[in-house]
Amino acid sequence: MQPKSLPRPRTSAGKPVHVGIVGAGVVGLACAAELLARGATVTLHERGAFAGQQACSWFAGGMLAPWCEGESAEEPVIRLGQEAAGWWERHVEGVVRKGTLVLAPSRDRSEIRRFGQRTSHFLELDGDGIAALEPDLAGRFGKGLFFEGEAHLDPRRALAGLARHVLEAGGDIRFGSEARADDIAADIVLDCRGLSARDALPDLRGVKGEMLLLRSRDLTLSRPVRLLHPRIPLYVVPRADGLFMVGATMIESADRSRISARAMLELLGAAYALHPSFGEAEVVEIGVDARPAFPDNLPRLTRRGRVIHVNGLYRHGFLLSPAMARLAADAVLDPAAIPEMLHDVAA
Repeated sequence: MQPKSLPRPRTSAGKPVHVGIVGAGVVGLACAAELLARGATVTLHERGAFAGQQACSWFAGGMLAPWCEGESAEEPVIRLGQEAAGWWERHVEGVVRKGTLVLAPSRDRSEIRRFGQRTSHFLELDGDGIAALEPDLAGRFGKGLFFEGEAHLDPRRALAGLARHVLEAGGDIRFGSEARADDIAADIVLDCRGLSARDALPDLRGVKGEMLLLRSRDLTLSRPVRLLHPRIPLYVVPRADGLFMVGATMIESADRSRISARAMLELLGAAYALHPSFGEAEVVEIGVDARPAFPDNLPRLTRRGRVIHVNGLYRHGFLLSPAMARLAADAVLDPAAIPEMLHDVAA
């Protein structure tokens, strides 16, 4: 809640700043929480029936892993992503700080060396070290990397928790609302529609992600595991009740309709390579969606008049939403501010 001693931001006419937000995925909810914390009045418009229902964040892995992402991401992702774990801990329950374990089959052990050369903030582990962290993986891998400072969360629980936080902080969430940014009666509007904003952001593209939700009672993992492979790097993220989110694929496509047979085979095969117990696992859910990305794979604030688009978080939604929400709030509440990632375009 906003401290009573902190004055509410006001317009030049002396009225409290009212911000409209379109989209209640992870970005829209994070922006709402940040603006409410700074004293703004917030109305959030979401076309779905509940937070995240029609957002790609519904199918996310929930890994808060800035240093692992350094293997392929640009510097801003690593730096801004370090804000994520603490921010999520302040806003929702269920953040798990047990690090990330990176492994590779013995035939691909060179991938471990390559990954380490591109990243930082890790410990090198031998087979005994891996077994100490994850006893169920004992004897299966001889070398790994442990990124102790990283964390993870369950995206669906986090979205629900953040929506509750927004409501408790005084925000207004209007579900089933198809409102357009230009039609919203507010001082400033944040457009957080993800790939649906291509009508206003023509250089936005879709990057398809495919995931499986498996249930295994025969395997316990305490932290996300990334299994490296030259062609199909895989991640397995543990969730409650014996569930594991398995994801790997990144396809240059905005198609959200189906998962390919090839992707299914790769995901299941790689999961089995991590541990044979996945061969007997129950397939609980198959998910497909397209993440929004700009050509440089970095997020942007695109300001056009009174509308600011917060978009292009690529596959870093939960990792970068806290920092992008902070930057968006800076742009909203201080018209003279020029925050990082801001792009001004003609109205």
